[in-house]
Formats: sequence, C-alpha cells, structure tokens
Amino acid sequence: MKWVILILGMLGLALGGLWLLQGLGLVFVPPILCVGDCTPLRGPSAPWAIAGLILAAGGLVAIRHAARRR
Repeated sequence: MKWVILILGMLGLALGGLWLLQGLGLVFVPPILCVGDCTPLRGPSAPWAIAGLILAAGGLVAIRHAARRR
C-alpha cells in the first residue's frame, strides 16, 4: 500500500506541476487525445493554475506520507 501511495503522489506532483505551468502560461503542450471540439490552452488560465497547485500539493502530501517510517 505504501508503494501505491508513493507512485500516485509522484504522478499527482508531476501532473499538477504541468497543469500549474500551463495555467501560468509558461509551458504550452498541444492537446493529445482530443474527443470532440478541443481547443488548445493559450496564455494564462487561473482555473488550470489553481487545479495544478492543488494537485501538486496533494501529491507532495502523499509522498511525505508514504516516505514516513512507521
């Protein structure tokens, strides 16, 4: 169980960091698996930056929790 939490935390930290950077307008990644009418994110976006910050913080909490010795 400890390894699952660690892996999910690392994934959340990486994805949240990407969303944060995209939301701040520092990184641009075009849509990959688009279903329907997708438009790429252009420029800063506060909702994506906030979502990325929350996910990255949750990932850090999960990593710290998994790394603690019990």
